[in-house]
Amino acid sequence: MTDEFDVDRWRADLEAKREEKDQFFADHPQSPIPPGERDAFDGLEYFDPDPDYRVTATVAVHDDPEPVPMDTTSGREVRYVRVATLEFDLERDDPDLEDGAFEIHAYQQERPEEEPYFVPFRDKTTGQQSYEGGRYMELEADRDLETGDEIVLDFNLAYTPFCAYSETFDCPLPPEENWLEVAIAAGERVE
Repeated sequence: MTDEFDVDRWRADLEAKREEKDQFFADHPQSPIPPGERDAFDGLEYFDPDPDYRVTATVAVHDDPEPVPMDTTSGREVRYVRVATLEFDLERDDPDLEDGAFEIHAYQQERPEEEPYFVPFRDKTTGQQSYEGGRYMELEADRDLETGDEIVLDFNLAYTPFCAYSETFDCPLPPEENWLEVAIAAGERVE
């Protein structure tokens, strides 16, 4: 992380993004909340913002990206390519929580066309405190990533895919290589 990281500003920006998303889910015609349930919708559930889950990851780019088939919630299979591996450390203030080094993979569709990096994952909250199908993150880079680059990986931005709210959506399930053996108590959660 850079010395310029302002926790108060980060927290305010994160809360604003969450409010904007809640508004979208409550009112927008493309909301994944079925129309008959929108009046009762009073916002998504989130873990409390925690800067310990905003980490710096070191990038290893795959020059010859391998295809990775991902099952979906409807039983189909979609193909992504593994374009990068992100290595990061978790160091938390709570002595009861595990610290350690971890890696997670970033993917793109086979024809990326400037799309963000897709990072689906499961962790030890999956199926308990977070959606049973896993969660997603999307990483935007201002240029093509290169091996050795560092990128901020903010698990506070982890979100639940639309298929958790409606069966009309078909979502990729995180591949086993992105199952983290640690609880990531950040981002969206279930009630």
